[in-house]
Amino acid sequence: MSALDIIFLSVALIVIILSLLQGGKSEGASGAITGAGLNIFVKTKERGSEKVISWLTFGFAIVFFTLAILVKAIG
Repeated sequence: MSALDIIFLSVALIVIILSLLQGGKSEGASGAITGAGLNIFVKTKERGSEKVISWLTFGFAIVFFTLAILVKAIG
């Protein structure tokens, strides 16, 4: 296992953890069935830590896909 593989796995774990830390943006299946809280066209902004986690997830996802291409090209 090379250093690039270890970095790739570490970034993958970070993306998974950051994705799990993000709050749900919808009411879920029960809200869809009952029609409760139907805010399709309401514009909600992320603020504070939600915004930071969202940007970190986006950044690490880009790094993840770049590393995936590198691992495939090198290996």
